[in-house]
Amino acid sequence: MLAARLYYWEYVNRLLYKMKPFFVLWLLPALFLLSCKSDKPSKKFRIGFAQCTTHDVWRENMQKEMERELSFHPEIEFVLKDANLNSDKQIHQVQEFIDDKMDLIIATPNEAEPVTPIIEKAYAQGIPVILVDRNIQSKKYTAFIGASNYKVGSDAGTYTNALLKGTGNVIEIGGLDVGSSADLGRHNGFRDFLRQYPGINYVSRLNQDWDASPGKAEKELTDELIKHTEVNLIFAQNDRIAFGAYRVCKKSGIEKNIFIIGVDGLPGPNGGIDLVEKGLIKATILYPTGGKEAIQTAIDILENKPYEKETELATTIIDSTNVRIMKLQTEKLLVQQADIDARQKKIEEQIAITNNQTNIILTISITLALALIFGGILFFYLQENKKINKKLEQQKEEIGQQRNQLVELMDEVKQANDAKVNFFTNISHELRTPLTLIMGPLEDSLSSPKLHFTIKNNLEFIQRNAIRLLRLINQLMDFRKMEESKMKLNASENNITSFVTDIANSFNETARKKSISFNIRSKVKELKIWFDVNMLDKVLFNLLSNAFKFTGENGAIDIIIDKSVNGSMAIIRVEDTGIGMSDDDVQHAYEVFYQGHSSNFKGTGIGLALSKELIQLHHGIIILTSEKGKGTTFEIQLPIGNAHLKPNEMLPLDQSLISITDDTKIYTSDLLPVVQTDEKTPVKVSEIFILIIEDNDDLRAFLKNRLCNLYEIHEAENGEKGKLLAYDLIPDLIISDIMLPGQNGLQITETLKQDIRTSHIPIILLTAKSSMEEQIEGIKSQADAFITKPFNLEYLEESIKNLLKNRAVLREHYTSELPSETRSNSSSKIDRKFINQFTSIVENNLSNEDFSVEDICKEIGISRVQLYRKVKALIGYNINDYILMVRMQKAKYLLSNEKLSVSEVAFKVGFSSQAYFATVFKTKFGITPTEFREKKKQ
Repeated sequence: MLAARLYYWEYVNRLLYKMKPFFVLWLLPALFLLSCKSDKPSKKFRIGFAQCTTHDVWRENMQKEMERELSFHPEIEFVLKDANLNSDKQIHQVQEFIDDKMDLIIATPNEAEPVTPIIEKAYAQGIPVILVDRNIQSKKYTAFIGASNYKVGSDAGTYTNALLKGTGNVIEIGGLDVGSSADLGRHNGFRDFLRQYPGINYVSRLNQDWDASPGKAEKELTDELIKHTEVNLIFAQNDRIAFGAYRVCKKSGIEKNIFIIGVDGLPGPNGGIDLVEKGLIKATILYPTGGKEAIQTAIDILENKPYEKETELATTIIDSTNVRIMKLQTEKLLVQQADIDARQKKIEEQIAITNNQTNIILTISITLALALIFGGILFFYLQENKKINKKLEQQKEEIGQQRNQLVELMDEVKQANDAKVNFFTNISHELRTPLTLIMGPLEDSLSSPKLHFTIKNNLEFIQRNAIRLLRLINQLMDFRKMEESKMKLNASENNITSFVTDIANSFNETARKKSISFNIRSKVKELKIWFDVNMLDKVLFNLLSNAFKFTGENGAIDIIIDKSVNGSMAIIRVEDTGIGMSDDDVQHAYEVFYQGHSSNFKGTGIGLALSKELIQLHHGIIILTSEKGKGTTFEIQLPIGNAHLKPNEMLPLDQSLISITDDTKIYTSDLLPVVQTDEKTPVKVSEIFILIIEDNDDLRAFLKNRLCNLYEIHEAENGEKGKLLAYDLIPDLIISDIMLPGQNGLQITETLKQDIRTSHIPIILLTAKSSMEEQIEGIKSQADAFITKPFNLEYLEESIKNLLKNRAVLREHYTSELPSETRSNSSSKIDRKFINQFTSIVENNLSNEDFSVEDICKEIGISRVQLYRKVKALIGYNINDYILMVRMQKAKYLLSNEKLSVSEVAFKVGFSSQAYFATVFKTKFGITPTEFREKKKQ
C-alpha cells in the first residue's frame, strides 16, 4: 500500500508538470481581466473629521460643502464623527483617529481649553490637524480656517449704529457657550465698537438655551423687555436666537419697534436669509462654514502643496438690500449640489454595472479554463490509468511477498524470544539450587556461638544479598507466569482482617528499630472474602516493604481495613508519611522495570507491576495516590463474595493460611540495619581521607569495613551529598558508584574534575556496566580508574595505592626545586593552572611582610581549609612552610647574584628585622647570610 501511494503521488506530479501549458493559457486572460477589473486610484488618503458645533443647520451646511468638494476627490476616505457638543466625547474621537493612524484630522472645537491637549498630541505624532471655526489655546496645529468672530461683533456694532443713528438702547443675547472663542469674539467686537458711541446704551446681556429650553428663554426675554421698555435693538449671536427674539416681540406686540440682528446667514426655512427676506429680522451677518476651504487645504497638505496656516474667511451683512441676491445664489448652489449628487450616483451605478459585467466575464473565463484543465487531466488520466493498474498489480505481488517474509520473520522472532525466555526461566530455576546450598550452610554457620564477629559480619552480608537475589528470582518467575497466563487463581474464603494482621506483625521489629509509628485499624471486626493467600501475601509484603523502605525515622505507617460505601468491596489501605512520589513517577509506577528518578532507594521495577497483575487476577483494583514530600497511599479493592470467580478459580475446601516466616525474611532483609564495624575494633589513624559514594548500604558498609584500617573513611549515600562532602573535606581519593540517585557517578566526576578545589582528587568509578562503550564514557569523564562489578578487593586496594602513589610522585615534581621553576606535563590542566596561580601570588608578595594565607584565599576564591588541603595534596607542604621556603630560596639567589646588603635582601624577601632574617636563614641552611655570601665569592 505504501509503495502504491508513493507511485500515485509521483504520477500526480508528472501530470501537473504536463498541464503547465493549460495553466498558462488560463492565467493570461485571467490576469488581464483582473488588471482591467477596476480603475481605482493608486493612492488613497484617510481624513477624520471630529465635529462638535452648536447649530444643526450650520453643521449640515458645513458637511454639504465638504461633500461637494470631496466629490472631486474620490481617492479620499472621509470619516465623520459627531460629538454633539460634548468635549469629552470629541477628545475620545480624536484619540481614535490617532490610534487609527489617520493621514489628516479636521476638528471644530466647541471649547478651546479641554480640546487643546489632544490636538497637541496628534500634532506631536506627525498627523496634520486643521481647525475650523474655532481655535485652541495653542499654536500646535497645522492650519486654522474660520471667520473672525471679533469682526462679526464689530460688523454688528457698525450696523447697529447705522440703524439707531448713534442713539438708542441695546440688548445682547448669547447661548450657553459663555467663554468660547466665538462667544468672546462676537461679544468683545460688539461692545468695543459701541463704546465709540456713548449715545448707544448697552442695557444687558442674556445667556439662554433656545434649543433645549425655548419656553424658559422666551420668558426671560419677555421679563427683560418688560423691565426695559426703552430697548430699540436686540443683537442675537446666531439666527436661531434672533428668530426666538422675534417671536417674543411679536407676542408682546412690539415687533415693529425693535430691530433684531442675527448671525450666520444660513439658507433654508427660518434660516438667517429667509428671516431677513420675510422681514422678521432686520439683518444677519453671514458667517461662512469653511467646509469647502477645509477640504481644499487638506488636499494641499496631503499632496505637499503650499497652504496658508491661518485662513480668515470673509463675512458680510445681509439685509433687505442684498438678501434677494444672496438667496438666489444659495438656491443655485443647492441645485448644483443636487445635480452633482445625482451625477455621482449615476457614476457609481455605472461602476457597479461595469464591475458586475467584469465579474461575469471573469467567472465565465475561469469556468472555461477549468473545464479545459479538467478535460486535459481526464484525458491524461485515461491514458495513464492502464500503466498505473499494471504497476499496481506488480507492486501488489511484491507487497504480498514482503508480507509473507514479515510473517516468517515474526515467527522466527517469536521462536527466538520464546527460546530466550525459556532459557531465562530454566536458568532462574537452576539458580534456586545453588542459592539453597548457599543459604543453608550460611544459617548453620551463623548459628555457631564461637564465630568471630568480623566473620559473622561478612556472613550476614552474604545472607542478606542471597535473600535479595532469591526475592528477585521469585518475582521474575511469578512475572513470567503472568506473561504466559500460567498463574491460576486458587481462592478460598478467609478472614482478611486476621490475614493482614499476621503479615503486618512481621514488620513490628523493623518499625521499632526505625522509630516508626505502625498501626493496623480495622473498621470491621471480621471480614471474610475470597482470595488466594499465596498471591495476596506477595502484594501486601511488597507494599509494606516499600512503605518501610521509603519512610524515615519517626514517620508513620497505617494499615486500614474497611468496606466500600455500597458494601460490595473490601478495602485495604496502606498509608505512609514517607518521601512520596512525583507526578511522573506515579504515572509510570506500574510499568515493568521502571525505577523512580528521585529516590535514594533503587529496586528492580518488578514488585508493583506484579502486585497490580495479582490484584487484577482477583478481579480487584489497586489505586495509587502520592504527593512529593508528604507520603504515599496504596488502596486495594477486592470484591466481597465469590460471584465474580469461576469454578476453577476456587478451592473445593477452605485453604489454610500459609506460614509467612520465609516471606518475612525475603521482604524484610533489606530493611534491617546494615552491619558496621565493631566499635571496639582498633582503627588505624591515617592522614589519608577516602570518600565512598555508594547508594547500596551493604556495599558501602563492606568497603568501609575493609578500608578503615588503612585510611580515614567518609560516606555518602547519594551523588548530591557526595559532591558536598568532596568540597567540604577535600579527600585524597574518591570511590563512587556510577548508578546513583540524582546525579550519577559520571556527572559527579566531570563536575569535580572541572572545579579548581577538587580537580586534583583521584576518582575510582564502580559499575555493573561492563561494555567497552561504557568504560570509554567513564574515561571521558576524566575518571582515574574504572572498575566493573563484581570486583576483586585486592585489585581495588592496589588501585587505590597506585593512584595515591602517583599523586605523591606528582607532588615531588612540584617541590623538587623552586615551585615557580618546575612544571609537570603529567598533571591536569586545572591543577597546573592552580599551581601557576598559587606560586605567582606567593612570588608577587615576597617583599610584603604582612602577606598571609587569607590574602591567597581572597585571590583564588576558596576557603582556608580547602586551600590548605589542596596545596598539601599537590605540593606536600604546609602553606606557611612553603612561603618561608620560597623566601629563603629567593634570599639565596639575591645574596649570590645581586650587590645588595643583607638588610636590603631581608627587606626584599619580607623581613623587617635583619636579625630575625639572619636567624631564620641560619636555621634553614646552617650558615649566616654573610657567611653564605663570602662562601659564594670564593
